[in-house]
Formats: sequence, C-alpha cells, structure tokens
Amino acid sequence: MKSTAWYDRNRDAALARYDALVSDEVHAGWAPEHLPEEPGFACDVGAGSGRDANWLASKGWEVVAVEPSSLRERAAARSHPRVIWLDDALPDLRALRALGRRFDLILLSAVWMHVAPKSRERAFRILSELLSPSGLLVITLRQGTSAAEKTARGFHDISDEEAENLIGYASRRAIALRSRTTRPSLIRPDLEWETLVFAMPDDGTGSLPLLRHVIVNDDKSATYKLGLLRTLVRIAETAPGLVINRTDEYVDIPFGAVGLYWLKQYLPLVLHYYLPQRPSGPGGFGWANKAFYDLRAISPSDLRLGRPFDVDRATILTRAINDACGNIKKMPAKKITYPNFPSRPLFESEYSWVRATAKPIVLSREFLARFGHFRIPAQLWQTFGQYACWLDPVIVREWRQLTVGWSNAANRNSAMKWAGAAAQDLVKGIDAVADAERETDIAFEWNENPYDTSVAHRRAKQLQGSGYPLTCVWSASPIRSSLHIDHCFPWARWQNNDLWNLLPASGKTNLEKGDRLPSSTTMEDARSRLQDWWEHAWVGSDHDAQFYMEAQYSLPGISDDRPSLDKIFRAARHQRARLKQDQQLVEWQVAER
Repeated sequence: MKSTAWYDRNRDAALARYDALVSDEVHAGWAPEHLPEEPGFACDVGAGSGRDANWLASKGWEVVAVEPSSLRERAAARSHPRVIWLDDALPDLRALRALGRRFDLILLSAVWMHVAPKSRERAFRILSELLSPSGLLVITLRQGTSAAEKTARGFHDISDEEAENLIGYASRRAIALRSRTTRPSLIRPDLEWETLVFAMPDDGTGSLPLLRHVIVNDDKSATYKLGLLRTLVRIAETAPGLVINRTDEYVDIPFGAVGLYWLKQYLPLVLHYYLPQRPSGPGGFGWANKAFYDLRAISPSDLRLGRPFDVDRATILTRAINDACGNIKKMPAKKITYPNFPSRPLFESEYSWVRATAKPIVLSREFLARFGHFRIPAQLWQTFGQYACWLDPVIVREWRQLTVGWSNAANRNSAMKWAGAAAQDLVKGIDAVADAERETDIAFEWNENPYDTSVAHRRAKQLQGSGYPLTCVWSASPIRSSLHIDHCFPWARWQNNDLWNLLPASGKTNLEKGDRLPSSTTMEDARSRLQDWWEHAWVGSDHDAQFYMEAQYSLPGISDDRPSLDKIFRAARHQRARLKQDQQLVEWQVAER
C-alpha cells in the first residue's frame, strides 16, 4: 500500500515535481509503439498530480485516476472532464474492483516501489483481473533509490530481479510480455526506469466459456439453472450496491435479493402466461407454495428495492422469498457445477429461514440479508455485470426453447387447477392465442420498472410553483412551459427510474438527446445544475430515503447510507462509463449555448 504521509506533507512540491515533466517524454519508451491509436478505457493507478491521466484523456481515453494521498483533491479540481478520481490503493484496490469495470490500459508509473514485496504477486493478480481482452498493463520500476529516500518516502526495495518476478507472475496467468525497456531518468542521472508492457490475450473472455457451458450444454430437467443465472445477471447489472462482502475470490450478496429477483422473473411466466418450468407436475412449477400464488395481485415492478410493504403483504412476501431461497439452495445452486468437477458447485449459499412477523417491511439490503448470504466467484460476478446485455438474450433463448417444448394443454390445465378459481378467470380464452412464439416473447420481457417519470414531473411542478428557478440540467436554459423529465442514462438502454436518474430538461434539448448517452464532458458541465436539482427535489423531502437508497443500490462504489451529492455524482459518472464500455452506446454532446 502506498504510504501517503510524505505526499500529504509535501503536496505542493510533489505536484510541481510531477508536472514539470511531459508525459509524452516520460512514456516515450513504450507509448509510441504500444499505446493504441483508438482510445478506450484506462486506469492510472497512483495517479499523483493527474499528469498522465490528463495526457491520456487529451488523447480521447476515458480514465479512472486512482490516488490515495491528498494530491488527489488538488489534482481533481483541475483535471480533464474525461478523468474520474477515486480514493484507493494497491494491493487491495477494493473501491476500484467494486466498480465492476475492466480496462483497455492500466498504467502504474512510479508506483511499484510503494507495494510491499510480499503483496506484489497478489497485486499483480488483481491488476490482471481488471484487464479487458487485449488490454495492456504497463509497470515502471525505479532503479537506484537511496536508503534515505526509502525511509523518507516509504519505498520498498526494487531488486534487480523484480522484472523477472513480474514476468513470472504474468506467465502464471497466461499474460504475455510485449516489451521490456530501460531508460535513464529525465531529471536525475542516478536513476533508471525499467518499463514492462504486458498484454492480456485477446481471447481473455473471463468466465464466458463457463457460462456458455451452463446455459447451452448443461443438462436441464427444469428451467431453474437458467432462472438462477438470469437472476444473478440482473442483480449484477442493476444493483451492484447490494454487495455485502467482497474478497479477492468471492462476492457475497443477500440471499433474499436472489429470492426477490427470482420471484420477479417467475411471477409473469407462471401466474400470467402459465408457462411450465419443468416437463410435468402441478403447473410445471412444483416448488411454489400458497404465498407465491398470493402474489398474483402484485406487479413484478412493485417488487423493487427500497419499496415498503404493509403488514399483510409483508407476510406474504416474506414467505414467498423463503420458499424461493429454499428451492434455489436445494436445486440450481447445488446443481450448477464446474464442468470438470461435477461435485463442486459454482455457487455457495447460507440460507436462514426468516419468520414472517406482523410488521411492515422495506426491501432494503439489511432485510434481504436476513435470509442469508449467496456467494459468487468474483470473476463471474464481474462477467455478469459487464456482459449482461449480451448474456440475458442468450439465457432467454435457451429458456424459451425449453418452455415451448413443455407448453402443452395438459400442463396448462394442471396449472390453472393448481392456481385456483381466481386465477382461472385470468386465463379465459388463453388457448385462443394462436401465436405461441409471440406469447413467450412477451412473457420473458423483464420489466424491472415500467417507464415512469411522474414522481419527478410532479416534484418539478411543485418546485416551480414555489418559485424555484427550474433549469434544464443539460442546456442551463430556464424551463417555463416545455418541461420534460429526462432519464440521464437512456431508458432504451438501461431501464432505471431511480430518482437520481430523472432530471428536468427542456423539451427541445430532451428530444435532441434522444436515446444517446451524455458524454463525459456534458456530464461534468452539468454537475452543479444536476446536484442542485437533487438537493432541492429530493434531499429532505418525503422521498429523501428513497433517493439515497436507490443511489446506494444501483450506482457502483457507494457504501454509506447517506453519501454526499458529490459522491453520488462521481458514482453516476462511473456508471456512465460502464454503460458506454459494456453496451458501446452512442454519446451525446450538448449543443453550444
């Protein structure tokens, strides 16, 4: 871990020293040959003054600048709009890993001597797991440090064999060494810098081959394996803030959240479309008990994180989540195994039965954690989140094929009998539906939340009526009669109605933006207006708790219950970059005012 004491005491001198050098000259030994011409997503670990982060950003890269010392505060105030700063340090990089991102370039310039020798192999492994396929890892090694400097600045030894050690770490992880060069220091004749450039193989698809095996090749006597995978993909994509523990190897989420999302996806399939989920048995859905069918009056979109429930519905929902978790632990969590180790489950779970009490509940992380923990390999969790937009259609395609094959009249009649007379009324005429393909397409649509901007629209009108100068967050123009509520991140690409994501905009600007993603420059330009809207619309209002809870669960890197608005904004910028990277979204730049 980088010792920050010297940098905190000598901040101004350190900033001046770093900024006296030009990045093109500092990195002339590797960048001309290896830095991709097409900019992507970079991480500058130990970013210091932001010199190199800004250099990359000026070339079009989106950069996360990681710096644990107080240099970060000064550097962030003057950084390029495409740079996002993060307080974190090697070897853990806990906050960086929590973002669920991978990078095309990771740069460690003048950093490795801050990592203790006993932690270096682990640090290298963590760094390599943050690389995208074909991504580059660049590490510079400082040779010639005096004993006095080591003591004063908290440096660790960099031996003559350190480069060979790094090459060994890379070899064990099938990462290639692209180049190894040594150049004298630009300002001190007694120092040399050795630079190693490593590259992740372009077939470094992480856990995708494993997931493909489970989705396509694995034996399935029911849809439960696919149901569990889709549940986990949706949580990783839409609620990364639910993580309750993270190690190098595993991520733990509340088991109750897995049960909740399981219910959200199976409710329409069974109660509205009566699609069997196994070849035979009552409705083809033998695990569901009375509580599941008592949820027929609740829309799946009502089962969203942060939603309160009164006593009667709380009792039903608690029992239904218990039933779901019990089945998940007994069936798919146990049956999904590593291909070459059929006795070794891919997931681990600790389920605790929760007694339904005569009290209202809120679907909070704390309540859902009462059902126990569900453990996912860390690499798999990152793959779920990063490739969600590609994984979900593949899972649904396989699921549909199973369901259509089992969907026959006998199973439907059994389903209606099992569901009871009230449910039979809902399916009168269902056999008249001629196009089964179309029916199952609709059934499998995941409606996390229906499109809804009404709460934000009402709030904007209230504030406007009380004299608040309502302003378009993007164009800064006053809003008088043409009020639109814009999803900051386009609904068509990321279905999220969280309060932080609903912003007042002029009709002209909103229509111009369309379904495009705001650029990093546009986001940074809108910072003060966006945070001002949050403060006046939600903080201290009747929606205060909802605003903070939604931000905590859906945005990466937020752990505290009431983060600052600046922290929420930074998390939103990380989510913007993640959407751009994962879905290759088209960016939108606000027109010149």
